[in-house]
Amino acid sequence: DPTTFGNLKPSPETIDAIRQAVEDGTGNGYAPANGHLEAREAVARYVQHQGPVTPNDVILCSGCSSSLDICISVLGGPGKNILIPKPGFSIYRTLAEGFGIECRTYDLLPERNWEADLVQLEQLIDEQTCALVVTNPGNPCGSVFPRAHLEAIVDIAERHFVPIIADEIYEHFVFPGHEFHAVSSLSNRVPVLSCGGLTKRFLVPGWRMGWIIVHDRDGVFGEVRRGLANLSVRILGSNTLVQRALPAILDNTPNDFFDDLVATLHRHAELAYKAIKQIRGLNPIMPGGAMYMMVGIDVEHFPEFETDLSFVEALVHEQSVFCLPGQCFEYPNYFRLVLTVPETMIVEAVKRLEEFCEQHYKFDNDILLQQQNGLLNQMTQL
Repeated sequence: DPTTFGNLKPSPETIDAIRQAVEDGTGNGYAPANGHLEAREAVARYVQHQGPVTPNDVILCSGCSSSLDICISVLGGPGKNILIPKPGFSIYRTLAEGFGIECRTYDLLPERNWEADLVQLEQLIDEQTCALVVTNPGNPCGSVFPRAHLEAIVDIAERHFVPIIADEIYEHFVFPGHEFHAVSSLSNRVPVLSCGGLTKRFLVPGWRMGWIIVHDRDGVFGEVRRGLANLSVRILGSNTLVQRALPAILDNTPNDFFDDLVATLHRHAELAYKAIKQIRGLNPIMPGGAMYMMVGIDVEHFPEFETDLSFVEALVHEQSVFCLPGQCFEYPNYFRLVLTVPETMIVEAVKRLEEFCEQHYKFDNDILLQQQNGLLNQMTQL
């Protein structure tokens, strides 16, 4: 949640838009399940970088997680399987398995700035594969896929007739030297369901405004479109107050606001990366965007901790520094830190992290001695 510490606030234009919607009183009732036309028109304008989009291609949802829920449920079902990234956002598995869909994970490679293992990804596909989830920019890695890599992913999907669910809630969150490309903008034949929303870029996660953009290549998603419309009725539509404010929010928020936000996150990322790089036993991977950084743990130098979870638990207990363990993303021996906290807190947190690691780090000789003592104790007991 980028709003937790109060240092990152929505733009004045966003606040003015919601205030005006409250005063107008037009957002107090129900809306069409897929959203008010004016709001869908505004989203269609906002996402033109994804390719040709009309209001009929837009379905408004209760946050991006609701978008993902609807997309996964419309494409899959019992007996089907879905491809999800590892490490990846845990909600993909939660949603898919709730619908009886098997999850098959494809690896993101830290040595390649978290690009996907394309050979493994293609090998996971069979006749029951209902969708491929592509997260770009990525959570938890802060990865930003180059255009050529995304084109290779789209090519695999095209050869095997697998539709893509593009989780692009962090679209445009890219640091200098990287460029964001919407998956749909690179696809000529593969249908894409792009999921986005206000949550991160506009710093209002609690407003619960997300959307699905249907990129129906070759007109093959007729039944899927009807399914999406039907499923949107389950929650009787998204927040109508925010819908009324949506045109002003999307049309009036200046680019300077977004540029300043990305610059702040990039500064935080560089600060954390350079400091953690100096800590023995840790291997940070500089992100290309989003709000996160993954840090590898040289577990052989911290033998008292059996897992990344026990490492993080001790870090919280001893230093009051909280990070998410890699286990949360099905990726052991890593932890994820968040870059949205105030800069002074990042400095303090890294200082405490260094102190923690220095206290628990063991040299190779220390580890060998512990192993020998353990073996000696076992022999004595025998």
